[in-house]
Amino acid sequence: MVSITENISPGLRGRTALVTGSVGGIGLAVASALAAAGCDIVLHGLATAAQAAPALAAIEAQGVKARFDSTDLADPAGIAAMMARLGPIDILVNNAAIRHFGLVEEIAPADWDQDLAVNLSAPFHLARLALPGMKARDWGRIVNMSSIYGLIGATGRVGYVTTKTALIGLTRAVALETAKTGVTCNAICAGSTLTPNIQGRIAASMAASGIDEAEAGARFLAGKQPSGRFVTAEAIGAMVALLCSEAGRDITGSVIPMDGGWSAS
Repeated sequence: MVSITENISPGLRGRTALVTGSVGGIGLAVASALAAAGCDIVLHGLATAAQAAPALAAIEAQGVKARFDSTDLADPAGIAAMMARLGPIDILVNNAAIRHFGLVEEIAPADWDQDLAVNLSAPFHLARLALPGMKARDWGRIVNMSSIYGLIGATGRVGYVTTKTALIGLTRAVALETAKTGVTCNAICAGSTLTPNIQGRIAASMAASGIDEAEAGARFLAGKQPSGRFVTAEAIGAMVALLCSEAGRDITGSVIPMDGGWSAS
């Protein structure tokens, strides 16, 4: 089977990318796609070095340099220390996110504050700290992972909907401020993707209802993605690699749905 990223030329050789939330799932797929394009990678996540070791080895196996950082993105001082420690970052992918479920009146203020800190303030601080170097080198790429819930509303996840919507505003502001430079800033709004979390929910549905995986997946996607299939993490990684390539030079301020037609319905 031919990988989606196999035909991307190594045009990012010598660049360094920081991908937050990248020990697994979408973040690791993004990091892998950028590594396939020749980019050195900083993996990030709230994991131990031992837990991150398999992901780190998979990236290094692609012939690029890889590092791991476990900074808590809810801490602005920690973010500043991380960025000083890492040195120049050419590509910033703001992928890390958390979510709390419940109606507005049920959400604890501390949970709301944590949603804002990780999902919105951290991308701001990371961009704020990365941009001076990007502008000085006249080259940089920022990709913000918004969500289908940045485009539409939903109940029971007010912090996630609010922060992912605001992340689109941050994307547009940065794109306009850097429009005359070699820096771009874009957002990707993914629909339902087969992450470990969703795979666990499908497995639970199979066990509870005695149905097979195909039926459980169909029930999960019902009323969501008209395509009737999950978005793949690999496809999202390939899109990020495209945005970071020379072909993405004039794509900035864009909000790109990858949702099987969900936002069109």
